[in-house]
Amino acid sequence: MKDASSRLRFLSLAVILFALVLIGKLYFVQIVEGETFRLKAEHQYVEGGDYFDRGSIFFSSKDGSQVPAASLKTGYTLSINPQIIAKNGTAEQIYTQLNTVFPLSKDEYLLHANKVKDPYEELATKLPADTAEKLQSLHIPGVSLYSEKWRIYPGDSMAAQTIGFLGYKGNEYAGRYGLERFYEPVLARSGDTAFVNFFAEVFSNIKKTVTSGESLEGDIVTTIEPTVESFLEQELRKVNQTYSSEFTGGIVIDPKTGEIYAMAMDPSFDPNNINQVKDSTVFRNKFVEDRYEMGSIIKPLTMAAGLDSGAITPTTTYNDPGCETLNKKTFCNYDLRSHGSVVPMQMILSKSLNTGVAFVTKQMGNDVFTKYMYNYGLGSTTGIDLPNEGHSLVSNLNSTRDLEHAQASFGQGIAITPLQTVRALSVLANGGTLINPHLVKEIQYKIGGSKDITFPKGPQVIKPETSEEISRMLTEVVDYSLKNGNVKLPNYSVAAKTGTAQIATSGGYYEDRYLHSFFGYFPSYDPKFLIFLYTYYPKNVQYASETLTDTFIDMTKFLINYYQVPPDREAPPPPTANVNLY
Repeated sequence: MKDASSRLRFLSLAVILFALVLIGKLYFVQIVEGETFRLKAEHQYVEGGDYFDRGSIFFSSKDGSQVPAASLKTGYTLSINPQIIAKNGTAEQIYTQLNTVFPLSKDEYLLHANKVKDPYEELATKLPADTAEKLQSLHIPGVSLYSEKWRIYPGDSMAAQTIGFLGYKGNEYAGRYGLERFYEPVLARSGDTAFVNFFAEVFSNIKKTVTSGESLEGDIVTTIEPTVESFLEQELRKVNQTYSSEFTGGIVIDPKTGEIYAMAMDPSFDPNNINQVKDSTVFRNKFVEDRYEMGSIIKPLTMAAGLDSGAITPTTTYNDPGCETLNKKTFCNYDLRSHGSVVPMQMILSKSLNTGVAFVTKQMGNDVFTKYMYNYGLGSTTGIDLPNEGHSLVSNLNSTRDLEHAQASFGQGIAITPLQTVRALSVLANGGTLINPHLVKEIQYKIGGSKDITFPKGPQVIKPETSEEISRMLTEVVDYSLKNGNVKLPNYSVAAKTGTAQIATSGGYYEDRYLHSFFGYFPSYDPKFLIFLYTYYPKNVQYASETLTDTFIDMTKFLINYYQVPPDREAPPPPTANVNLY
C-alpha cells in the first residue's frame, strides 16, 4: 500500500512537472518569442537564413525614463525569383512595375533577374513599411517581401565609444566595441536559451549561476544621462576646435556610487555609418584602453596621502628651492622659481609646485607613498564594464631611488588610464573609499524580471577627515587661485585642480607637446558630481587652466541647474594662500 502511494505521488509530480514545462513552453512561444518566431519563420520561408534579433541598450534620463541608445528597426527586404520571372518572360515589365514604386537601377535589376538558375536574388533591403505595402499590392509573380530587423543607434554619435557597435569577425556578427561587446552574452539572442535557463532556475540547483545574468538574455539600462552626455559632447567639441587638439575627452561621475552619467570623446563617429570612418582608432575607448602621464592632478592624491599618514599637517611649511636634483636628475617648478622659505601646504596646491609635493613624499617616505598610490588603485584595473581595459605603467613606484617617487608625486613617470585617475580622485571626494566605476545599472531579462547592478562599499583608503581637509584645500584653489578667483561660484563650494604634463616620447619628453587635464567636484563636502576633462596636444597654448577651466565651470553650472542642486554656502571663507594657479 505504501509503495503504491509513493508511486502515485511520483506519477502526480511527473504529470505536474510535464504540464508546467508545456505551459512554460507555450508561454515562451506565444508571448516572449511570439513576434520573433513569426518574423523568423517568414524570413526562413523566403530565404532559408537566420533571423537577426538582439537586446536593446538604454540611456537613463534623470526622471528615470529610458531612452533607446541601441535598438532594432523593422523593415522589409525586396527579392525576386529569377526562375519564375524567366518562365513568364516578363523581366522588363516587372522592372517597370517595381520602378514606379521604388526606383531601381535597371542595369542592376537585370543583372539579378538574368540569373535564371538562381531562385533567390535580393534587390533592396531596409525598405520602410509604406513602400513594402505598395510593392505587395502589385501582386507580381516572382517578387517577394519579408520582414527584417537591423541594429540602429538613435542617438547617432552620442556616447559612441561607450555604446560600441556590431561587426563581423569571420562569419560571426556580434558586438565588437563598447557595451555591445562587453554585454554580448546578455544582448545576443540564441533561440531557446532563455527558456532552458528559466526552467533550470526553477527545477535545479544552479539558481546562483542562472541569476548571475551571465547566460540570461535581456536588455541593459545604462547610467548614461542623455542630456548630460549631449552637453558634455558639445563642450568637448568646442575645446577640440578651439585648440586643434588631437582629441579631447570628459567624464561625469557620481564619486560616491561610481555611476557614470556621461563619458564622451571628440572626435567621435556615428555607429550607424561606420563604413564612412576613415581612421578606425576613433573606435577605441581611450578612457579605459590608453594610458597617460597625468601631471599635476595627481598632486592632491600625494597631498592627501601626506595628511592621512600624519607626515604633514595643513600648517606644515617647507623651504622651496625652485629646482631640486635627485639621483643626478633635476626637476623644477613650472616657473623655475623658488616661492619662499616658509611655503604653506595650501600654496603647493594653489601654485601647483613640483618641489612641494616632492617634499610631502619625502616626509612620508617612499614606502608609505607607494602604499597609498597603490591603495588609490593606480596599479590595478577598475573592473569597468567595457572591453580591453588597459593596465597602468607604475613600476617606477617600486624603484629604490628617490627621483622616481618625486616625479610620481606630481604625475610624471607613471602612466595610468583616465578611468583609473577618476577612480583615484573620487576617493578624495567621497569620504575616502575606493569606488567601482560602472556604466550599466540594470539588466532587464527577456523572460521577465530584472537585476540591479550594485556594488558593496569599497575599501577605506584615507580617513573621512582627510577627505574633508583635502576638499577644503581644493575649494580654496577654486575660490582664490583658479583664474585669480574669477570663476568661483559664491553660493556653491567647488573643489578642483588643473594638470599640465609633458607628453612622453622615447627616452624623454616633447618640449612643446602637453596633455592638459582638469578635475573637480561639487558641492565640495557632499559631492553629487565629479568632472574629469583632458585634451591631448592642444596647439598654441601652454596650461590646462587656459584650455579647460571654462569648460569645467560651464559643465558645473549646467549640472547645478539641470539637477537643481541647492546652494551649500553663502560666501567663500577667507583664503589661507592667495596665489595664481597655472
